[in-house]
Amino acid sequence: MWKFIIRRVLLAIVIITFGSLICYGVMRVLPTSYMERVARQRSTMPGARPYTEILAQLNAHYHMDQPILFGFLRWGWNALRGQWGDSWFYAQSVTKKFADVIGYSIVLNVITLFLEMILCVPLGVLAARKQYSRTDYAVTIIALACISLPTFFLATILKFVFSIKLGWVDLYGVVGRYYEQMNAMGKFLDMAKHMVLPIVTLTFINLGGLMRFTRTNMLEALNADYIRTARAKGLPERRVINKHAFRNTLIPLVTYLSYLLPSLFGGSLITETLFQIPGIGYMSYQAIVGGDIPFTMFYLTFLTALTQVSLMAADVMYAVVDPRVRVS
Repeated sequence: MWKFIIRRVLLAIVIITFGSLICYGVMRVLPTSYMERVARQRSTMPGARPYTEILAQLNAHYHMDQPILFGFLRWGWNALRGQWGDSWFYAQSVTKKFADVIGYSIVLNVITLFLEMILCVPLGVLAARKQYSRTDYAVTIIALACISLPTFFLATILKFVFSIKLGWVDLYGVVGRYYEQMNAMGKFLDMAKHMVLPIVTLTFINLGGLMRFTRTNMLEALNADYIRTARAKGLPERRVINKHAFRNTLIPLVTYLSYLLPSLFGGSLITETLFQIPGIGYMSYQAIVGGDIPFTMFYLTFLTALTQVSLMAADVMYAVVDPRVRVS
């Protein structure tokens, strides 16, 4: 097991390294440039030097005048030592800014993941047990609707209904106008109310895939020979479903969930931007648009590392849910 884990860790390091190199190269060739914007602003000030001189000085200061590979190696060496640099856009340490905003994203995504699990898995199992029934058709329609609706469209509809028409929640932000005047409980409830629509949006757009995945794998398990044998022995239907069929459904489900966690943090970028939740997604969007390479690289490396950790956790979980999968 330890040899397997060491091999997976080494492979993850290689993937993170090359993934970061690709992200760095893309950021360097983007038309959006932080240095160009700053140089343009400074060149318009009274008595300022020409735009080209200021731009050349900024590029030299941030090593942007050097080849991409050299710049990446310099960035990677600093990152290995824990020196991620200062954000150009936010004018503070990248790690400090990340620590300040990651809490909103964690709360948003953990609640969303919990709601998905308690909704998708039971509904998927129920649809498989009642195949071609009204329940199955209803679950299928809901799943297809969740898959088909774009995030921005669903968020716009929710804001139009619950914010503009009904006036129950604000359009943007995580706190209300009178947040500072409330007590501790009032502040908690005010923030919770502002998180309802983003959580509903994230949950709804991710319901369909997991629901359909659970139904498909449950149907495959229910049609297997060992299920017919268990029923022929006279076992109760609940025991056949919960102990035999669902146990084998967990194997492909673990694979799906390994991709779900990093996709939630990546997908929350759109949701956080639409609702202006000051989480890591919204902050990273502003950094990318502003050409902030240090903060963007930290965010993209974080997503790549999170993906690799999720995949390694899935490999270990295979041995937990299926006794046949063991590493000698």
